[in-house]
Amino acid sequence: MFGMPGIVGEIRTHGPDECNYDKVILHCDLNNFYASVECLYKPELKAKPVAVGGSVEKRHGIILAKNQLAKMYGVRTGEPIWESVRKCPDLVIVPPDMSKYVKYSGMTAEIYARYTDIIEPFGIDECWLDVTGSISLLGDGPHIADDIRNTIREELGLTVSVGVSWNKIFAKLGSDMKKPDATTVITRDNYKSLVWPLPVDDLLFVGRKTGAKLRRIGVNTIGKLAALDEAYLVSLFGKWGNSLYAFANGLDAGVVDKDWSSIKAKGIGNSTTTPHDVSSYEDAKAVLTGLSESVARRMREHRLKGRTVSLSLRDNDLEYRERQRCLNSHTYVSGDILDAAVSLLRENWDPRKDKPLRSLGVRMSSLEDENVPVQLSLWDSDPNALKKESIDRTMDMIRERFGDDSVIRGLMLRKR
Repeated sequence: MFGMPGIVGEIRTHGPDECNYDKVILHCDLNNFYASVECLYKPELKAKPVAVGGSVEKRHGIILAKNQLAKMYGVRTGEPIWESVRKCPDLVIVPPDMSKYVKYSGMTAEIYARYTDIIEPFGIDECWLDVTGSISLLGDGPHIADDIRNTIREELGLTVSVGVSWNKIFAKLGSDMKKPDATTVITRDNYKSLVWPLPVDDLLFVGRKTGAKLRRIGVNTIGKLAALDEAYLVSLFGKWGNSLYAFANGLDAGVVDKDWSSIKAKGIGNSTTTPHDVSSYEDAKAVLTGLSESVARRMREHRLKGRTVSLSLRDNDLEYRERQRCLNSHTYVSGDILDAAVSLLRENWDPRKDKPLRSLGVRMSSLEDENVPVQLSLWDSDPNALKKESIDRTMDMIRERFGDDSVIRGLMLRKR
């Protein structure tokens, strides 16, 4: 199944001299996934505008997904439920049920595996497939894409849009260009006419801030981005400028990573949307405490230690940022992870000046097996490391036997 929490892939770009042959890469995007699955369980909803949304009372009151009819009314993913209902008074709001979505994601994965074993998920409802080795048996990329669409529609009752190209970035663009239930092919012959007129924000990994910065210098389309000097982009965005240049010009050489299920190669993380706006360090630290303990506990379950702590923040205006820090040594101690997360929070968010937070996340990467020997520093090593690990493992045993609330940090108890 897809959509494993806290897993982040790798972006790789290379120059044109390293792209001497073309792969055949598909990007498959299940259409209106959550809402479509809900309509399978409730067929009477198929003729109605439907959206999957969270609890208004718990401040998860945003649209997570919508069907095609709701989309025609202007309902958008991520907007508040009240705003969607104002646009579409007859909108049917269905609460999310992740068990259903995981089930259908898994069944979709089984279908993809009939065509290739090189599959890399990009969330629960999207993935890349490298079918280069399959075309001699199954036909060319567009034929395989059409066959996948027909199979998913007939066997699961869902529709999927598929982009076909020689690189991951353009394959993803292709799957977004025509929905629902369509195949879009982007080749070296047609990419300038298909891709370059698109808004620059359509390019994968161009977020709100990057897009705004590009538009300020007159770059409104992917074609204008492709025409910029690469050195100039680096001067504006650092190393990320190299990636932007490569993505826009079709020079992305990132491989489809079939080892996506290896947590060790990626990271372990957790995030949450808070019941109310977080507007103080004390409240934020309480949230980070729960997240850090959850991440640390999962790492101990997998017998992995990490060295890089990442903190993600989204404010109540949905602006997103992520920062990270490398620790002196590998750890799965919740206190160590929490200390680093709180330090990153204080460096990157000031409740007196910045907007309140709506969601927070903690992730650990640079993972190694807990038994792998590491070189310790004479100056930075923690003399209490083994003691802290022992305490955390003891807390795991107590919680496993008596429940998660049997041992609670004092900070969490005060917040309760």
